[in-house]
Amino acid sequence: MFIHSLNRYPVKGLSAERLPTVRLEAAHGFPLDRAFAITDGSFQFNPQQPRPEPKTKFLMLAKYETLANLKTRYLEESGELEVRHGDITKRYNLSSDAGRDEVAAFMREFIATPLPGEPKVVRAPGHQFTDISVHSVALMRSISLINLATVRDLGERVGFELDPIRFRANLYFDGASAWSEMEWLGRELVIGDVKLKIVRRTKRCAATSVDPATGVRGLNLPLAIREYVEHGDLGVYAEVVSGGTITTNDAIWLLDGDEL
Repeated sequence: MFIHSLNRYPVKGLSAERLPTVRLEAAHGFPLDRAFAITDGSFQFNPQQPRPEPKTKFLMLAKYETLANLKTRYLEESGELEVRHGDITKRYNLSSDAGRDEVAAFMREFIATPLPGEPKVVRAPGHQFTDISVHSVALMRSISLINLATVRDLGERVGFELDPIRFRANLYFDGASAWSEMEWLGRELVIGDVKLKIVRRTKRCAATSVDPATGVRGLNLPLAIREYVEHGDLGVYAEVVSGGTITTNDAIWLLDGDEL
């Protein structure tokens, strides 16, 4: 079994960014993953005392599929968010209040759907806007894994090839049997110096029904998963037990020494 790709999602609900290598730290999440989010205006976020909120209170694909039509990239050195829609590309400074307000205003107009209030771009040091942040801090800082064999198998079931990015994972791996990861709860994986403990299966939501290339909501994928395997899960979450650097094509081992 090996790492196929590594991805982060700097702004919750927006584009994936593929990375060749990543440095993980024990008890911390994927670097810069869901570091920013855009609220739907239904609550006030306090960056000094960040409190996890349900994903439904943010702009995200499950509710606003048109977000998939935006191609975004976070530029770490400048703190800017690059947003591309069609032939138009703009950059917004997420390090400034004015830049964050500009992004929020753009998103409100782009979605063109009534929101509960004025959207806000939010961030808090050490906080990640992951879907499972509402369960615990430890789960907030876990990373998500997807087995590409499972995605291929599901694609055969529904009758068309599925883009794995629908499942918005941090680590995509290949070389294991389809659906075998569903039995890994409590087990540990080793990638070089890094050790990961599988802590939770990933329940899939309506966001997976959105085609990431077109922004069109098609097949009800969560329903298709349940009808196929009699549960609604695809993928797993893992806590980082021991840190280190991981790279595309690195081998992944079960702790008992068997390479899958």
